[in-house]
Amino acid sequence: MKRILSWAGTAAFLPVFGAILLVFDPAQRIARLFGQRPQEYVAGALQVALVAAFHLCGVRLAVERAPGFVPGRSYVVISNHQSMFDIALLGTLLFRSFPKYISKRSLGGWIPSVSYNLRRGGHVLIDRGDAPGAVATIRELGRRVQAGGISAVIFPEGTRSRAGELREFRRAGTLALLEAAPDVPVVPITIDATALVERVREEMLATLARWRGDAPPGPPA
Repeated sequence: MKRILSWAGTAAFLPVFGAILLVFDPAQRIARLFGQRPQEYVAGALQVALVAAFHLCGVRLAVERAPGFVPGRSYVVISNHQSMFDIALLGTLLFRSFPKYISKRSLGGWIPSVSYNLRRGGHVLIDRGDAPGAVATIRELGRRVQAGGISAVIFPEGTRSRAGELREFRRAGTLALLEAAPDVPVVPITIDATALVERVREEMLATLARWRGDAPPGPPA
């Protein structure tokens, strides 16, 4: 029964996900008529809506937040990168800090809502084939963060990790960002889909043990 519900939730999630993107695209454009900040609020609401839609698939999020984190403050956020859903998660967690992402230029062209936000929301689109130009653009973002009112999010791995492992960092962009915003607190963020999979597996093992009348398996020696 749980498997059937999971498939049903996924089937419901996909059209809802698409509808959210289609609805928030014109909403951002209208908000942008009143300035960048209104558009940023709508873009933040877009990411909150996408995270809320995850619940249709039975996805639950566990967040561990350091006590020193202050919502609304400017930060330099350094995060690992496991999927495209990372953006919505970070946008929701950092809603009041107005996160600005460093993204490849190709994403600024064809995705409803997402591309418009990347182009007009104060984010940074870089050409990976132009390393000096990319570093200069990232440094400019750092200066904006130093001035206050926004945060910067950088994925130093440079691309998504396919198997959940942490890739080697590409240091130039991160160093440029930190040098341009020396007074801004740095927040490392770790996103782990593997931990979620392990938790699901443990719950399934416990359920099987309960059904079979066995003691649940203990931790490995």
